[in-house]
Amino acid sequence: MANRSEHSRQAILQATMKLLDERVPGSMSVQQLSIERIAREAGVSKTTIYRWWPNKASVIIDTFLENHILATPMREDLPAIDALREHVTALAALYAGHEGRLMAQLIAESQYDPATLDEFKKHFWRPRRDVVNRIILRAIEEGSIRGDRTPDEIAERIYAPIYFKLLFQEGSFDLETIGAGFDLLLSGVAAR
Repeated sequence: MANRSEHSRQAILQATMKLLDERVPGSMSVQQLSIERIAREAGVSKTTIYRWWPNKASVIIDTFLENHILATPMREDLPAIDALREHVTALAALYAGHEGRLMAQLIAESQYDPATLDEFKKHFWRPRRDVVNRIILRAIEEGSIRGDRTPDEIAERIYAPIYFKLLFQEGSFDLETIGAGFDLLLSGVAAR
């Protein structure tokens, strides 16, 4: 039973990503997507979906998160600054494509739907922030970053330019520019 259940779960996640992928004919926006449409595409009942997730936002966030974690690693085997740089570069590369447009839709949807915002914070933002904060703390311990700022303050400054570009489509996700911005931030918080 567990294998069948996991098979259904994966089918739901894959169907959701397919339905949201604008490169695929018949795709739709986050706002247009419904549990009924996901169930039909995945070949499962709505009840099966609701066994795993309480609402559409949760399905979409889990779908996005599965790919996001794989595509934007936070490596423990690198010095903390290198791990952060690699993560920021991978995030910018990911957001330059379809996943960036999907993330922008999720953020927009969450501004009008408190349940979506809550799910987004609980399942995506807070867990990812916690991972980043651990890496930042490690950078402080390694002596790469001064300890006079909180990890949250540093993380906000790392991500702000990326999410600004994502939401306002100001400029491209040019990896060289993103890297230069990261280096500029580091020069301001570097240990002296």
